[in-house]
Amino acid sequence: MPLVGLEELRAAQRRIAGVAVRTPLLPAPWAEDGTRRLWLKPESLQPTGAFKIRGAYNRLAQLTAEERARGVVAQSSGNHAQAVAYAARQLGLEAVIVMPDTSPEVKVAATRSYGAEVVLVPAEERDTRPAELAARHGYVWVPPYDDPSIIAGQGTVGLEIGEDAPDELDTVLVPVSGGGLISGTAAAIKLTTPGVRVIGVEPELAADARESLHAGELRPWSVAERYRTLADGLRSPLGALNFEHLQAYVDDIVTVSEAEIRDTVAVLARRGRLVAEPSGAVATAAYLHRAGELRAGGRGRVFAAVVSGGNLDPKLLSELLEP
Repeated sequence: MPLVGLEELRAAQRRIAGVAVRTPLLPAPWAEDGTRRLWLKPESLQPTGAFKIRGAYNRLAQLTAEERARGVVAQSSGNHAQAVAYAARQLGLEAVIVMPDTSPEVKVAATRSYGAEVVLVPAEERDTRPAELAARHGYVWVPPYDDPSIIAGQGTVGLEIGEDAPDELDTVLVPVSGGGLISGTAAAIKLTTPGVRVIGVEPELAADARESLHAGELRPWSVAERYRTLADGLRSPLGALNFEHLQAYVDDIVTVSEAEIRDTVAVLARRGRLVAEPSGAVATAAYLHRAGELRAGGRGRVFAAVVSGGNLDPKLLSELLEP
């Protein structure tokens, strides 16, 4: 399948206008260390609390009248679930969302609040149950990341960074899971600001994308391995089309520890005044804790980090804010 191009990215940007928020690039002066500066892209400010609304709405808005009448089914640990439910409500569609029974209750409740039917399943059935439901009921399946329309929608994050960033920006840090966000963002950055590096960030406990990129082939990790991380939004396996985008557009992937993720959630809340779920904090964690790995070829001075979402349980936030 061809890689997503600038035409598809621009079309997605027009399609989601007025539905997804054009989030600002926020300066983070508290993160400056004399040699580096940081800007934050707070996708936690989206209507559903995460970047996923971009791809979900872009995909659903292109359904035919016949497909809309059939309704949609999707699978997600929470943020794609909310995005599909929200977009379906905006477009007047029936939506069924398959979620692992380990999903945070705050994400399950939010998905239901947008009118979707939620089907909770064991984690190992999350990615197989939608196909069964689609075959049985005729739903249109809306994949969470391995889809060109999803990738193009998420890539509007990169278009906005390229349009809003200071001229001296040299590195963009993006969370990696199934790969929709980094695929689209990296494509947008490389196609509009080709001198800027794109670095993916993963938890050490769910680093299948890093291993795959370095090996030059998909290296899937088991569900049990990926579900060890606190970053529940980064537990999905890397998609095949997404891997092709990574190979074409991503400069490298670094990992961060669970302790570094926890620390960064607290830092973003206290210093950045942003509520970030663990998955949304990993890019900033790389800036704060992996400076040495991010320096290359004179670059690594002006960063933009995507804060991909802010949907976390209040009890967990309280725990992570404890000294």
